[in-house]
Amino acid sequence: MPPKLETSDLTALRDGTPIVDGVSIAVAKAEVLAVVGPSGAGKSSLLRLLNRLDEPTEGTVLIDGTDYRELPPTELRCRIGFVPQEPGLRNGTVAENVTIGPRLRDRTVSDEAVDRLLSRVDLDGYASRDVSTLSGGEAQRVAIARTIITEPEVVLLDEPTASLDADAEARVEGLFTDLITESDLTCVLVTHDRDQARRLADRVAVFEDGRVTAVGDIGTVIA
Repeated sequence: MPPKLETSDLTALRDGTPIVDGVSIAVAKAEVLAVVGPSGAGKSSLLRLLNRLDEPTEGTVLIDGTDYRELPPTELRCRIGFVPQEPGLRNGTVAENVTIGPRLRDRTVSDEAVDRLLSRVDLDGYASRDVSTLSGGEAQRVAIARTIITEPEVVLLDEPTASLDADAEARVEGLFTDLITESDLTCVLVTHDRDQARRLADRVAVFEDGRVTAVGDIGTVIA
């Protein structure tokens, strides 16, 4: 079986300078790979390449052994979901934000399905709430629901708890753990917090100056 997600010599240039430089990594199904490193190392740029929000200059990404350039962008974005550091919610209700992806694809999601999903992310009864009234942790859970409504196989997490207090961080981490267990999700987690990497990840990749300088078991790489 091929890895669920794999990069092959993945490279991206900005003004002629590599911001992601020859990265080759593999992530198995239901595995959590944490990507750690200093600010400006290119970690977020790597995530944007993994579902073609940005286009690589060289190399490619494989999902289940298939070059992702062979997939229609709408299919790729369903299969590889993305949760940004800032939720980026639109004006309107929680339900409107959660269902924006399906609605853009002319798919209808029932109120019952929305309620079940919101219950899953610990937001029972929030469907009609205006997003302007949400706390930071609640807004981030809406962003997670917006991602998982498409039933992705891979989720990319870009510092998903960086702006949250300790209680909200613990709830969001617990949600990720439950989702991974329930759905066999494959995750790539960018985090500045090495303790979070230890809590959530199976393996870790250290990123410096656009390159992976070490990858392996948590206890070995960031002991």
